[in-house]
Amino acid sequence: MNYIFFQVMGQFFAGELGSGFRGSVIDLVLYSGPVVKGVLVILLFFSVFSWAIIFSKMRLIKRAEKESRAFLRLFWEGKQLSSIFADSKKLRFSPTAEIFRAGYVELTKLSQATHNPENPRKEADLTALGIELSGIDNISRAMRQAATSEMTKLERALGFLATTGSTTPFIGLFGTVWGIMDAFRGIGLRGSATLAVVAPGISEALIATAAGLAAAIPAVVAYNYYINRIKVLSAEMENFSAEFLNIVKRHFLKA
Repeated sequence: MNYIFFQVMGQFFAGELGSGFRGSVIDLVLYSGPVVKGVLVILLFFSVFSWAIIFSKMRLIKRAEKESRAFLRLFWEGKQLSSIFADSKKLRFSPTAEIFRAGYVELTKLSQATHNPENPRKEADLTALGIELSGIDNISRAMRQAATSEMTKLERALGFLATTGSTTPFIGLFGTVWGIMDAFRGIGLRGSATLAVVAPGISEALIATAAGLAAAIPAVVAYNYYINRIKVLSAEMENFSAEFLNIVKRHFLKA
């Protein structure tokens, strides 16, 4: 994608700056100064890692959304929490399922402590469980911790996209400024300011700006897109946590 953009820019300069200038984009990069080359290498690093993050996040968030929908169907159609818990283990990418598992595990611990203090490893019957208000707080705390952990997983590496979108245009601009300075230095040494002399140096400099924009634009678009999708998943997690706590209060809370 970056190469196509550079090729178009090269064709533009080749066509607009006169017949004396026929350098390709590859030639502009190869014959540019060491500072501009260094800038292009840095921008290439940002671009490659940004696209790697974009594709990995696309796969992760898509699976999270798909498995969360499957878990919600499983939860609302199921009747026994134990069977739902067992089936939910297959949905490893669902943040909502992870929150349920955290809440269910804490609920089971309360059951063991309340009804079977001498042998806590033996699972008690949850349908006969009565818990105190402090137990509700423990379940809520466990689910909040699970939600925080899942949000951290979903948002991991997105900061790199934000950094790429905010810094690469300025890195490219630095390369452009330096290239233009070098071009004018060459003009001073030659004592000539014809278009044929100026055009190659200016075009080499502008390649850095084009590279910076080519790295920044996809990163900014992907960052905003994924943040919005993660917000939807976060809202689903909050809604499920509230519903699960209501179910626990209705069926397991002591009067």
